[in-house]
Amino acid sequence: MRIPPLICAAWMVAVWIGCQKTEEAIETPSTPSTKANLETNATQQTKVAHKQKHTNRLIKEKSPYLLQHAHNPVDWYPWGKEAFEAAKKADKPIFLSIGYSTCHWCHVMERESFEDEEVGALLNKHFICVKLDREERPDIDKIYMTFVQASTGGGGWPMSVFMTPEQKPFFGGTYFRKPDFMNLCKRVDELWNDKEMRPKLEGDANRMATELAKISVGTPDPNAKLHSGMITNAIARIKDTYDPRFGGFGRAPKFPRPSEPVLVLTQAARAKDQDGIGMVTHTCDQMAGGGIYDQLGGGFARYSVDERWLVPHFEKMLYDNAQLIHLYLDTYLVSGETRHAAVVRDVMRYLARDMTHPDGGWYSAEDADSEGHEGKFYCWTKVELDELLTAEEAAVVIRHYGITEEGNFEDHSHPEPLKNQNVLSIVDPKLTNSEQTLLASARKKMDAVRAKRVRPHLDDKVLSSWNGLMLGAVARAADEA
Repeated sequence: MRIPPLICAAWMVAVWIGCQKTEEAIETPSTPSTKANLETNATQQTKVAHKQKHTNRLIKEKSPYLLQHAHNPVDWYPWGKEAFEAAKKADKPIFLSIGYSTCHWCHVMERESFEDEEVGALLNKHFICVKLDREERPDIDKIYMTFVQASTGGGGWPMSVFMTPEQKPFFGGTYFRKPDFMNLCKRVDELWNDKEMRPKLEGDANRMATELAKISVGTPDPNAKLHSGMITNAIARIKDTYDPRFGGFGRAPKFPRPSEPVLVLTQAARAKDQDGIGMVTHTCDQMAGGGIYDQLGGGFARYSVDERWLVPHFEKMLYDNAQLIHLYLDTYLVSGETRHAAVVRDVMRYLARDMTHPDGGWYSAEDADSEGHEGKFYCWTKVELDELLTAEEAAVVIRHYGITEEGNFEDHSHPEPLKNQNVLSIVDPKLTNSEQTLLASARKKMDAVRAKRVRPHLDDKVLSSWNGLMLGAVARAADEA
């Protein structure tokens, strides 16, 4: 796809000022009910609403993500005709911000920029600002993500796009630090109001819109033929990215990407390829023992920031867990190891307990943050555990989960990060029977304490496509796990 020269030039400026960051890692305890959690959240939101200095159009929306931004000083519009007509009438470009309610870096950019009065004044003066929930409108998100990936080589959320009143993009990126974002906004405004540069910018936007339209149509080759070599080649390429030490396919940040190990495992089982089977079973074992898996409450986080599956971005997505149920089911059927079936049951218990609507269906996601800090709900300090547990229990927990005084996680995106935080991961799985008993006792105490913590935000949208994934997983698990 050809990238217009003006966009390339603008992107080089953005890289130079360093403003890009892409976001883009068993006993189940009891926790407070989802209904109680929802009622608590609703009560808190009602109390907060009465204290807000600003309220914008997003207050009338249903999306949890849009409602999170309803009290920003930014004069946000939801995606729609009203915003586009306002941009045409004012002759202003549109700033489009796309994200979702449980996205950690979306929260960071909101805290640094969208909640800031100075940034709000700048945006309101020079742009018509539009907020979009990518889970509510995946069709629109796909169009602009294609643009960002084509013009920058990467993508993620929050997605930040500048475009004409006709919704034709001319510059895009993801997360920006406040100083860089303000500089970028000022530069876009200068280009838009420059008599010589604006026609070029609009011309490039028109050409980009044409290219995007071609991609969205996607005319297939009538002469193309499918053959088994395509699968063989695909598997070979996936295997080339395998990490033999920590498992997984690809480098950090590591996403489970269940479809890849499922493909490798399926073909390896048919071909009796022990090498391929070993890659997938090792990957599953490493993920289930890592911090990407909630060792206390069950369920997988979206991805790990490191190669070891240790430190996750703590948000939990329904679609990830639904696909991972399929992966662990397949792995269990091939390996025959009960530990893989145990992971399936544990994830199912988590989803039934924390992600199920009282009237049926499953919610979309749980946030990474609580009380403004990423991972606060999930992490532990050694001091906490020493005070909570008996000396014998603490000794087992510290060894089993690799707890240290200094911790293994710090949220560097926060101006005042919590210190000495430990993400639980299984460091030493070898426990005697008596140590297993001590671990079970300790976990009950830890669960009781965690149940009193402020839970991460729950995105309570019930999406038909994601629920379809989950229905398929439930049906298989009922028969095979």
